[in-house]
Amino acid sequence: MKRRERAIRLTRVLIALVFWLGVWSITAWALHQPLLLPMPHRVAACLWGLMKTGSFWSTACASLLRVLGGLVLAVVLGCGLAVLTERYEWLNALFSPVLSLIRSMPVASFIILAVLWMGRDRVPMFIVVLMALPVVWSNVAAGIHTTDPALLEMARAYQFPELQRLRRIWLPSVMPQFLSACRTALGLAWKAGVAAEVLTVPAKSIGRMLYTTKLNLEVEELFAWTAVVVALSLIIEQGLLSLLSAAGSAYNAKGGGGHG
Repeated sequence: MKRRERAIRLTRVLIALVFWLGVWSITAWALHQPLLLPMPHRVAACLWGLMKTGSFWSTACASLLRVLGGLVLAVVLGCGLAVLTERYEWLNALFSPVLSLIRSMPVASFIILAVLWMGRDRVPMFIVVLMALPVVWSNVAAGIHTTDPALLEMARAYQFPELQRLRRIWLPSVMPQFLSACRTALGLAWKAGVAAEVLTVPAKSIGRMLYTTKLNLEVEELFAWTAVVVALSLIIEQGLLSLLSAAGSAYNAKGGGGHG
């Protein structure tokens, strides 16, 4: 049954992909303006040519490490802040305005300020942390806040150790919110990280390549690098979610998620 469902999902994805590639091709043919919209096969050929060079892989890996490094730091800080602000009300009152400020300010404003505060090469990772941290913080805090009070009362009545409460109550309650936070934060991380690279043009970055191709009107290469950003985002998202799901399944198989 699972194979059938996967086959159906894959078929739907392929049909959608073919459809939109067809729309792209027809639109590009109708416009007949390669500087505005190149044909898909020319973008694919450009991307294939880029992938044959060592600089392509070093550039992609450098941006990937910046985003993943910032995301990991955001997850650690976000989870820590969620636990502290849910445990201590005065900390929640102290940090909540910061959370609101980060959510309301444009990403470009943070990037410009960050350029003044630190070196250009550090700005993209800083922006990734800044954009992803509130998502993780708020989602994990919501998961902690909505944990079933009856389970906590039972744990107190039976005098569960703190580690057992964490394994049997807190983690199963927070995990759905945590997975949702990781998915959302990863999408924001890629967008914010690449935007920061475009504005700060650090060495060895996809953002620098996007900026350079725009200046030189290399539209096919611009589309190719954009496709790289989208592909990396999808691959990392699926890989991360698969890893977390596998970890959750292994955890439940060991009996860690039970409440008995």
